[in-house]
Amino acid sequence: MQIGETGSTPDKPSPRAIASLQLTDQGRLFLESGKPDHAIRMYEQALNLDPANGQNYYYLSEAWLMKGNIEQASEFNRLAAIYLDCDAKWMGRVIQQRDRINRIKRR
Repeated sequence: MQIGETGSTPDKPSPRAIASLQLTDQGRLFLESGKPDHAIRMYEQALNLDPANGQNYYYLSEAWLMKGNIEQASEFNRLAAIYLDCDAKWMGRVIQQRDRINRIKRR
């Protein structure tokens, strides 16, 4: 088995990816607690470690929605769609989020 440039094998995520997922979980807890600013900081750190984790873009969109910044929410939703395109479950969530954003924009 050959180790890739990121230090991970096909069966095992890299330490950076693991750390990113831990930050994603922390961010989600902040969102659930109604603390979008704290959540945004967690997701930004997570993206610095693993920019290809589309879930972070989805949750960043949620945090910006919570703060009422529809333009930021829309941009992170767009990025989530790019990175989660191959995951049907997550794409369903991204599309629902996009629909919510569009409804808010039309008001």
